[in-house]
Amino acid sequence: MPRTRHAFEAELEQLKQRLVTMGACVESMLSRSVQALHDQDVPAAEQVIRDDDVADDLDLEIEQRCIKLLALQQPMSSDLRLIGTVLKVIADVERVGDYSVDIARAAINLAHTQYFKELVDIPRMAQQVRTMLHEALQALVHEDLALVKKVVDEDEEVDRMWYALLEELITVMEQRPEVVRQGVNLLLVARYLERIADHIVNIVERVAYMSTGHMEPLAPSHQASGQEPENA
Repeated sequence: MPRTRHAFEAELEQLKQRLVTMGACVESMLSRSVQALHDQDVPAAEQVIRDDDVADDLDLEIEQRCIKLLALQQPMSSDLRLIGTVLKVIADVERVGDYSVDIARAAINLAHTQYFKELVDIPRMAQQVRTMLHEALQALVHEDLALVKKVVDEDEEVDRMWYALLEELITVMEQRPEVVRQGVNLLLVARYLERIADHIVNIVERVAYMSTGHMEPLAPSHQASGQEPENA
């Protein structure tokens, strides 16, 4: 029995490490998609789109590992919560990859457009989101509730960035109709980053459940409902 338990614990650790690998994959996709947008680099954006297949393959692999553990090991209590959490988390991580592809497509759309101002705020927002993703996965691996709280707090900063960009881009489009197409694409990119942050909050909410056994929303209600606060 001890040897069986030891092997099971090793499989659980491998499961978490594969999730970290998937997270690193989509974090790289996100970083490169925003860099491609900044540099107006079409080949780099196209590579991000191709790399989504890698993220999808990891998603399927991890799901199959979870199903195998559930079927063959009949885990109980905290082990069951861990496997259930990983099954939920991979869906959110996979969505980060999908949004990264959307950003890459926006980069292609804008590749031959002169930006009306230097792209600074979107890369800054993307860096914050990437930090959140890394911290969320570390919170899962180490069951670190302090990191969970840190990620939730950082999401509020991302929301502030999103609403500031929303206001700025709408104002620019109202004043300069010739940049509406560009403004719409940049607005979508900022929205994708805000949605990625919401998916990352979903991840840490699952981590909190895994650690405590209680499932409670950690973020403002607009994240669960899809509604947005009036101000930021």
